[in-house]
Amino acid sequence: MLIIFESILPIFLLVLLGVALKRSPLINGTFWEGLEQCGYYVLFPALLFHTLATADFSSMEIGTLGFTAVIAVLLMCALVLALWVPFKRLGVAPSAFSSVFQTATRWNAFIALAIAQKIYGEFGLTVVALVMAVIIVPINLINVSVLLWFSGSRTTYRAFLLRIVTNPLIISSMLGVAVNQIGVPIYAPLMTTVDLVARAALSLGLIAVGAGLRVSDALKPHPLVLLSSALKLAFFPMLMVACALLAGVTGPAIALLALSASVPTAMNGYILAKKMGGDAELYAATATVQTVISFLTVPLVLMAADQLAAG
Repeated sequence: MLIIFESILPIFLLVLLGVALKRSPLINGTFWEGLEQCGYYVLFPALLFHTLATADFSSMEIGTLGFTAVIAVLLMCALVLALWVPFKRLGVAPSAFSSVFQTATRWNAFIALAIAQKIYGEFGLTVVALVMAVIIVPINLINVSVLLWFSGSRTTYRAFLLRIVTNPLIISSMLGVAVNQIGVPIYAPLMTTVDLVARAALSLGLIAVGAGLRVSDALKPHPLVLLSSALKLAFFPMLMVACALLAGVTGPAIALLALSASVPTAMNGYILAKKMGGDAELYAATATVQTVISFLTVPLVLMAADQLAAG
């Protein structure tokens, strides 16, 4: 437990650094929007492309891992969606439910990538990148569909599909897998350049996560925030591990799948909620609370998953 905790500690210290820097007068406020854009369009696509293009998939069952991740995500989405009936009877607004759904099903892949690399090395980075590659499309399709349905947004599916096919994370993931599997030769100095860019992605991404948190929201959390946090940080990892065991996944891959499900929700869902009529304030509060709680829950999830993997 202590070893896992100490391995994860630097990741959360970077998040705290982001919290402190965002509130510091030393850095211009306009820097943070630029950092988010740079991460989204340059840093993280470079990381995903380089990781997937150079990964050795021969030692892992790609199909089984990908199938397990997708099935777990679909089951989680279905189970959370089923909560709408009792929520509606309790008077929960549709916009609030859409944020509960988003925060319970989305995951901050960049925190997962950082932890995976720190504890499991290149193998961990590859597995989490693979999981991210296979679920990024379905999880976005489902979440936007829920927002369209519950928030009464006028955003069209055509506009959404255009956003999907032009998403830099999706494009870089698909290109990385294609280069790896087809064996497309990449000019060595060019790949080295991509590698240098990719190395900056995780540290800067974690600082950006911290900058996006709203600490005051964690002091008096709404009951929906606590429910969503329990679903995301406890129930989702258990569901992922159950799917992995049923699919025959073995070894460290079980813990890495659990890690992918146990990290807090993605920060970009806040922007989606804001633009499409969801409860953006509830989303921001939930993202903050989940990030704080995950500092304690992620080590517990990894410890339990490692014990299951060991038999």
